Amino acid sequence: MTITYRTATIADIKEVAELSSLMHSPPYTTDEDLTIEECTEMHREEFESDDEIAFFLAFDGSIPVGLSYVTHKYEYVEGTDMDGTTGYLEGIYVKPNYRNKGIAKNLVDMCENWAKEQGAREFASGCLIDNNESLAFHLKYGFEETQRIICFNKKI
Repeated sequence: MTITYRTATIADIKEVAELSSLMHSPPYTTDEDLTIEECTEMHREEFESDDEIAFFLAFDGSIPVGLSYVTHKYEYVEGTDMDGTTGYLEGIYVKPNYRNKGIAKNLVDMCENWAKEQGAREFASGCLIDNNESLAFHLKYGFEETQRIICFNKKI
């Protein structure tokens, strides 16, 4: 197994959408599943209109096995200083058979390096409060838990 990595472009929308739809499915989210078509539409818009986002892919040969993406935020991000911009790990997914092989670390490193190149002085992320797998992942890769929040919504 030889894993290669690259920055994704719009030409990679199929691979990005496939992995993103897996990431946006239970047990990784409590929201409704996002289909490949929905992910394609969502990410196509991001590729076409937003230079404050970057996607990174990992491949085993020609098989896409991992995805990460990062944004450059100027507004306040929970748990960070308010005196600068922040790179934000929006999502990361590695197919189950490829986990614990260093792929996620390389994808996170690519996101962090991109954020630094954009001028970010901090790198942040988040997960659902009961997602212990994601919590363990973040702690393993050098993130520090800064706070826990519960969000509320009310239909009016």
